[in-house]
Amino acid sequence: MSENKVLGLIAGGGQFPFLVAENAQKEGFRVVAVGFVHDTDPGLESKVHSFLWLKLGQLNKLIKFFKKNNVQEVAFAGPINKPRALDIRPDLRAAKLLFKLKSKNDDAILRAVAAELEQEGLVVVAANNFVPELISPRGQISKRKPSPGEIQDIIFAWPLVKKLGELDIGQCIVVREQMVVAVEGMEGTNATILRAGQLAGKGCTVVKAFKPGQDNRIDLPALGPKTIEAMVKAQATCLAYEAGKSLFFELDQAISLADKYKIAIIGVDEQLLQGLKD
Repeated sequence: MSENKVLGLIAGGGQFPFLVAENAQKEGFRVVAVGFVHDTDPGLESKVHSFLWLKLGQLNKLIKFFKKNNVQEVAFAGPINKPRALDIRPDLRAAKLLFKLKSKNDDAILRAVAAELEQEGLVVVAANNFVPELISPRGQISKRKPSPGEIQDIIFAWPLVKKLGELDIGQCIVVREQMVVAVEGMEGTNATILRAGQLAGKGCTVVKAFKPGQDNRIDLPALGPKTIEAMVKAQATCLAYEAGKSLFFELDQAISLADKYKIAIIGVDEQLLQGLKD
């Protein structure tokens, strides 16, 4: 790829921004990143060509920085702390954008920001294009198969987590014996799992799925060893995620931990789900 191509990276927390930056540079991109205090790992600053710290809501400053650095494509990578986002202090441009929105949940805001960037000629691309190895696999990936009861929980929970996603509330639901134990709000998946463990004890099934109609360029469900660690603490016994539409970080480590605690993990799509029903 051309050395002149510039990727603008909107970096949240975790390792995802590092992986995207590293792989994009291997593909010949110059990487220009913005990060957010309390969310973005400060170590990212030394891994990219140019970096700017922002406060949540400084949309105009972000766009000016990207245009000054001749950014052509923009990728979103890594989560932003949702409760802290309640304290956002938007600049005038962001305030106008937020004022137009009926909903200020994740997908609505990210879609609006993406549209604003594209109005400025900045093409929003999927960050996972740079890390295809993170796309979650289909089928059973743990040693232990889901039990008949866990399969029934997955079948029960799937339409519910999809409805939750349609409402742009969350991507995760925890069930036990075909009863909803916990629904993800702004606390995030791991906190939802821990809350479910407190409420229902051992034996919960965790189901995480892509929101219907969600823009896969800006927010895919993400899993990793910390998800399994939360399940161990909560004594949850099964994890089902949407195959091909989720990111799975440090997959081998997560599987090893799941196998140690006899947690079943399965990547589900509509065809596989139908097979479980049959």
